[in-house]
Amino acid sequence: MARKLKTIEIDRISVEEYQKAEKMPLVVILDNVRSMHNIGSVFRTCDAFRAEGVFLCGITATPPQNEIHKTALGAEESVEWTYFKETTEAVRTLQEKGYRVFAIEQCEGATMLPDDSCCLEEVKGYGVVMGNEVHGVAQEVIDRCDGCLEIPQHGTKHSMNVSVTAGIIIWEYARRYFSRQK
Repeated sequence: MARKLKTIEIDRISVEEYQKAEKMPLVVILDNVRSMHNIGSVFRTCDAFRAEGVFLCGITATPPQNEIHKTALGAEESVEWTYFKETTEAVRTLQEKGYRVFAIEQCEGATMLPDDSCCLEEVKGYGVVMGNEVHGVAQEVIDRCDGCLEIPQHGTKHSMNVSVTAGIIIWEYARRYFSRQK
């Protein structure tokens, strides 16, 4: 039987080491995300996979906030973040740096994951836009993106929680990224 490890037995790097470490070239863009718990969860997942950063846009709250910290558990201090008033500005900023940016949304012509034809090009990095809990990614943001990715769903609901979606997308990108690094 396996024994659960204690926190002190798990070899983790410090915040200072994290900030100096090489990052996975993925930036998560939050487009008007309302829940600070969702924001904190995204920070924590980005930390777990050493994503490059988070762009917080529009009404998305920024650290320091107790409600963000409650789910981020300090990841808001390790993961770099930038605030943009307009999400389209965040998308444009990444594209100008040579990144490909995808909206995570149900769109005509969206690439269904885990289709391996997407996100394998040799580019500087990727950005993924996660949308508002009610309205999703704004159409003007979708229009600015390089494409749309969709997670197949087979139940009665048409969407998932934004932090759950972010976790799936970040994991899928990490799986592909780290398998190419070997």
